[in-house]
Amino acid sequence: MKSLMVINLSGNNLNGSIPQALQKKGLELFLEGNPMLCLSNACRKRSKKNVLMPIVASVASVAVVIAILVFFFVLRKKKSKTVKGTRTVNDTFANKKSKRFTYSEVIKMTNNFQRVIGKGGSGMVYQGTVNGSDVAVKLLSQTSTQGYEQFKTEVDLLVRVHHTNLVSLVGYCYEGDHLALIYEFLSNGDLKQHLSGKGGRSIINWSTRLRIALETALGLEYLHIGCTPPMVHRDVKTANILLDENFKAKLADFGISRSFGGSESQEFTEVAGTHGYIDPEYYRTNRLAEKSDVYSYGVVLLEMITNKPVISEEYHVAEWVGTKLNQCDITEIMDPNLCGVYDHNSAWRALDLAVSCTDTSSSKRPIMSQVINELKECIACESSRMNNNPGLESQETNLSLDTSVVPRAR
Repeated sequence: MKSLMVINLSGNNLNGSIPQALQKKGLELFLEGNPMLCLSNACRKRSKKNVLMPIVASVASVAVVIAILVFFFVLRKKKSKTVKGTRTVNDTFANKKSKRFTYSEVIKMTNNFQRVIGKGGSGMVYQGTVNGSDVAVKLLSQTSTQGYEQFKTEVDLLVRVHHTNLVSLVGYCYEGDHLALIYEFLSNGDLKQHLSGKGGRSIINWSTRLRIALETALGLEYLHIGCTPPMVHRDVKTANILLDENFKAKLADFGISRSFGGSESQEFTEVAGTHGYIDPEYYRTNRLAEKSDVYSYGVVLLEMITNKPVISEEYHVAEWVGTKLNQCDITEIMDPNLCGVYDHNSAWRALDLAVSCTDTSSSKRPIMSQVINELKECIACESSRMNNNPGLESQETNLSLDTSVVPRAR
């Protein structure tokens, strides 16, 4: 409004300072009746400063509050994660018979970790003693990335499942970064050692192998239908089948076990297990079900029958058996360390069972209850052979303890 000559602001009780735009030459202002109005430059500068200071103070206060909230949130999250982990493990053991050990007690029971009896992906296993009884102590490596989750999974499972063919938990240690599981000690090591004869282990005879196969199947059946919710082991292999002083089999290592909805359901999950034992259908689809364990068990059974490595440069053991089946000669397939001392009908039935368990299509594999029934028939055939030849039992006992047997000429 360049032509504006007069502005009358009298009697409006205005305060603050006069805008610079109204103080131009040629414009007449009437400001009477505004006692709070500031007419000087000093007042104008002070007013600007007075307005700016609260704004700066407010912004600074908000920044401090936000910083405090962020710090508190991060700290609480870290604390919550630690507390949650501690509470989860402690709640798992709440009102359970399993005993909690301190780390100093673990050092004492293992005599400062003097005797190593095994090594796994998540840590070392040591022999120890608790109240005069031998135990196996699995100490979680602090560098293990998946160790804590596997530790918790194994704790959760073993405190709620109890079966004569599953290794039992004596106690645990959860103290800061020190995590350990204490199991019953099984003096005869694992099945893999006895098939290979490594470490001075004995070569076990056919009837003992069948019994071990049956006991392992019973343990798996319990996981599949006896637990609530049902469980899939996911790492069934000869190294995870432990043997006591009487060669009774117990399934071990439940660190990657998972629950699932039941026999008809499948769960999508990241593939885990040991190369060679993993169900190819599970590997292809990421769908986990009890039949995944059946496949792994079938590979174990093939190992027990043939004593061949699961994976070699030329073949998988299931492929090797498939080529040999065309020759219809059981002696070409059976472990030569057995020296032909077995019932051929029993051997054929066990072989047919192993082949059906390792079928590439899960729908064609039997469930563990069917596996158990078939193995009982195999054992009946072998028992009949031994009953008809009473002198064989002592000979086979000697065979099972002899690690230097020479295969019989074919």
